[in-house]
Amino acid sequence: MKTITKTRLLAAFFSALLLASFPAATQPAQGAGVTDTEIRIGNIMPYTGPLAAFGSIGRAEAAYFDMINERGGINGRKIKFISRDDSSNPRTAAEHTSELVEQERVHLMFGSFGTPSNLATRAYLNERSIPQLFVASGDEEWAHPKRFPWTMGWQPTFRAEGRIYANYVQSSYPSRKIAVLWQNDQFGRDLFRGLQEGLGVTANMIVADIAIDADMSIDTQVEILKNSGAEVLVLNCAPPISARAIRRAAELGWHPVVVLVNAAASIANALRPAGLQNSVGVISTSFLKDASDTTWKEDPAIKQWLAFMDKYYPDGDKEDSYAMFGYAAAETLVQVLTQCGDDLSRDNIMRQAASLKDYRGAIVLPGIAINTGPADFHPIEQMRLVQFDGNAWQPIGDVIESAFASRPNDN
Repeated sequence: MKTITKTRLLAAFFSALLLASFPAATQPAQGAGVTDTEIRIGNIMPYTGPLAAFGSIGRAEAAYFDMINERGGINGRKIKFISRDDSSNPRTAAEHTSELVEQERVHLMFGSFGTPSNLATRAYLNERSIPQLFVASGDEEWAHPKRFPWTMGWQPTFRAEGRIYANYVQSSYPSRKIAVLWQNDQFGRDLFRGLQEGLGVTANMIVADIAIDADMSIDTQVEILKNSGAEVLVLNCAPPISARAIRRAAELGWHPVVVLVNAAASIANALRPAGLQNSVGVISTSFLKDASDTTWKEDPAIKQWLAFMDKYYPDGDKEDSYAMFGYAAAETLVQVLTQCGDDLSRDNIMRQAASLKDYRGAIVLPGIAINTGPADFHPIEQMRLVQFDGNAWQPIGDVIESAFASRPNDN
């Protein structure tokens, strides 16, 4: 009996060693970035450089996850959010992304900012089957589920937004000449393309357009656009340049109808620096509530937003639409991870991200819902025209979705 007992003990001992040598073969592996207590998430943001204003997206996301963690996390797991600064440099973004994956062992990338930086990392992440979720860019490149099944955008596309402005100008100012100041990158080109497409045969009403870099002085360019005789000015560029352009136009005594792209429509980062008095009447689009709008003064979600800012992001600006963007995007990710339950495999994360049905985030405008599917990687496809009244953005017209460009065939 003693011999048999020793034999059994030895067999059990060596069996345990064998099982320990092949953990992947004996137990379901969720990935290196997930444990029983933690989910590791990576992110790339321009905290410095010409587009540093957008860094508040990442700061708000970090603060939102702090709030979620304080409340117990997601199904008992805390979020470890690791965000890196790329200064809007694609090469730096690629280097940081590989470090986050290979050294920090993040389970997914979430909400990274900008078209060039995300294009620089898309192939790398898809080859490794790592989710690149809710990219903070309105490029159409984030909706190719067949070619890039691990990459998904979040916000409406720039091209569709351009079409919305075209439709607005056609209906409200049909005979007025148009000038466009646009950023010479993929963001700027996409929106300008949508504007031209939407204008169609009336695109010849664009009498002047100037492409600029994100960090250049534009005083001379604004004067050239003024001298073109244009009565509508479309500002298709980053917040600092948009602010300078609005201010410069006022200094020149030029008062066109100003159309400002959603990406620059921040009271904190564009309109306030431009001078609120100079910004009255500016037209833009929105899909999120405006905390400074008295319409939402008693709205429970805005009250929660204000309390969130006070407690978790006290250095942030409550009128910063980029902070609201980060809050809403993080809320969407938490919804996806919650839907995953205990199956936090990367496959299931993407499956749940592509299974959002009429999801309505707390600060998303009424009438706008988030919907996705296996062949639909466009979470938000609706926007609303808004106009600045000197204090807040006021809605004009109904929610718009019919102006959206047809989707590419490669879905």
